[in-house]
Amino acid sequence: QVQLVESGGGLVQAGGSLRLSCTASVNIFSMVAMGWYRQAPGKQRELVAAITRGGSTSYADSVKGRFTISRDNAKNTVYLQMNTLKPEDTAVYYCQAQRGAFDYWGQGTQVIVSS
Repeated sequence: QVQLVESGGGLVQAGGSLRLSCTASVNIFSMVAMGWYRQAPGKQRELVAAITRGGSTSYADSVKGRFTISRDNAKNTVYLQMNTLKPEDTAVYYCQAQRGAFDYWGQGTQVIVSS
């Protein structure tokens, strides 16, 4: 089994920054890809950012230029640096990992951006 633990969420004012962390219980090199999803109240879960084993990254249009996904293989950790936060970024953020035919999810971390 793979366990993912997110941290770094919190309350921040619009324009502020947060860095989310996702630490895996196994070497993240074994993952095909890892990503960050978010789900706002009453809305569908959406992919925010992803990074493949090879290091390719992708972002939702709504966060391009503001969010950056990165990883530290030695720490088995993936990060999501979120800058210039907007109220519409408010959501529960989930870490996801793809390994073989399976995907794994963290418990989520709440991000609230106040106006």
